Amino acid sequence: MIDLLLASPLLLLFTVLVIGYPLGRIRIAGVNLGVAAVLFTGLALGALHPEMKLPELVYQSGLVLFVYTIGLSNGAGFFSSFRRRGLRDNLFVATLLVLAAGLSLALGALLHLRATLAAGIYAGSLTNTPALAALLETIKTSWPAAGREAALADPVVGYSVTYPIGVVGMILALAIAQRRFRVDYAREAEQLRSLGGLGAHDLPSANVRVIRPDAGGRTVSELVHAEGWDVVFGRMLRQREVSLVLGDTRFQPEDVVTVVGPEEELRRVTAHLGERSSESIELDRRELDYRRIFVSSSAVFGRRLRELDLGHRFGAVVTRLRRGDIEFVPHGDTVLEPGDRVRVLSHRSQMPQISRFFGDSYRALSEIDIMTFSLGLGLGLLLGMIPIPLSSHLTFRLGLAGGPLLAALILGARGRTGPMVWTLPYSANLTLRQTGLVLFLAGIGTRAGGAFFHTLHRTDGLIILLAGAVITCGTALLALWIGYRRLRIPLSLLGGMLGGLQTQPAVLGFASEQTGNELPNLGYATVYPTAIVLKIILAQVVLALLR
Repeated sequence: MIDLLLASPLLLLFTVLVIGYPLGRIRIAGVNLGVAAVLFTGLALGALHPEMKLPELVYQSGLVLFVYTIGLSNGAGFFSSFRRRGLRDNLFVATLLVLAAGLSLALGALLHLRATLAAGIYAGSLTNTPALAALLETIKTSWPAAGREAALADPVVGYSVTYPIGVVGMILALAIAQRRFRVDYAREAEQLRSLGGLGAHDLPSANVRVIRPDAGGRTVSELVHAEGWDVVFGRMLRQREVSLVLGDTRFQPEDVVTVVGPEEELRRVTAHLGERSSESIELDRRELDYRRIFVSSSAVFGRRLRELDLGHRFGAVVTRLRRGDIEFVPHGDTVLEPGDRVRVLSHRSQMPQISRFFGDSYRALSEIDIMTFSLGLGLGLLLGMIPIPLSSHLTFRLGLAGGPLLAALILGARGRTGPMVWTLPYSANLTLRQTGLVLFLAGIGTRAGGAFFHTLHRTDGLIILLAGAVITCGTALLALWIGYRRLRIPLSLLGGMLGGLQTQPAVLGFASEQTGNELPNLGYATVYPTAIVLKIILAQVVLALLR
């Protein structure tokens, strides 16, 4: 069997996947490893033979696919988060990484570890390959020639032994935290609906009778903006005639209006305008009708609803938008993406034109624009190759992970540039993301397996492993306790931030499977760029101070 797997890297890859993926679904004490089990399967198979490893291209391809698709889907949320809490979150993660570096320095001094070994332990326990690469580059250029070869081996040993515990420790800490804190992920998603946290169920609607005589003092647009309502108005019944509510509509007493939005928002609107009505005006579809339409036309991809001017062009209103399994209230600033499903309310005669305008073709969504996808990914790879000077003798690069992620965040937030649409259909994005993640996990697992078990048999192997476990678990538990208990960060976001702090897709994959929503991806993308740059710098600080 070993000879067969050695002869065929492709067979080795699919063997890891076919064993690891089902193992990840096994639940023990209510928790499963999910896709992270692929990593541990790779470690086990990689330990069978020194040459039992997948080519570097496998995990490199998986890594860039994973981070690029994450960035595309979270670009808009990443930049908007800085208006709410992004600065705080990045300062929080930066503080934790500095504390982890301080712990590495203390352990290095206490255990009399060589500077090169302690720096490698820091990079491995926080699973940061670019930090390891920066360490090796620093040693090559600044170490005496006599001891350079031995010095170059130390960071690799420290990294390879502590890397697996860097993954396992974070996952175990997160699993313990969600049970200890008794987290209700569904409730968190409901509370963070505006960030894309709500799962697969429909938005409620209500019919409200206008009673207040001053309700018509402002237009609907002015009302929504002034009161901060997260709702959309649809139909209006006035003197037995049903019409569409547009932005310049003014309500009058005894109007009955249909409102779509979260239940708490419906209560706010009702309290402001009047009272709930028992009339079901949404059932009257003789003139005004609604239809769910697939957004598949490249002409509307990346455009804000306000730009489309549907009210004046078609006499239409988009009352709901569903992206994947997430349904939310659309607003004028909402940017349409390939694969969105919009619920449009308009006159029956306008429906064929509106359908053609949005595309309404499921088949068109199955095709990816290879040109823009490759161009964006290529720009990210080039960005990761740019040397950024920190001093006269020290530079760092964003690398295969940081470059594509940063490019994708920018392109995902932009949506389109002229005729080029950067975003992907939701289903295509998820497929590429999952494919990239399992390729990455299988690749690094098989490549680290032999070194991991070999080093454990050395006399100092257990010391290195325990030092890495202290750094990883100490950082994880501190992050979860301070983040959840003190800063009140929902665990759905905090789990993703933990993956971003660790710059570790396996931790993000575990958090996403536990929550069942997109919030971990947003937390991951928010802090990842800060974490990757800071760890590259701090690993070299550890090396310099202990030297």
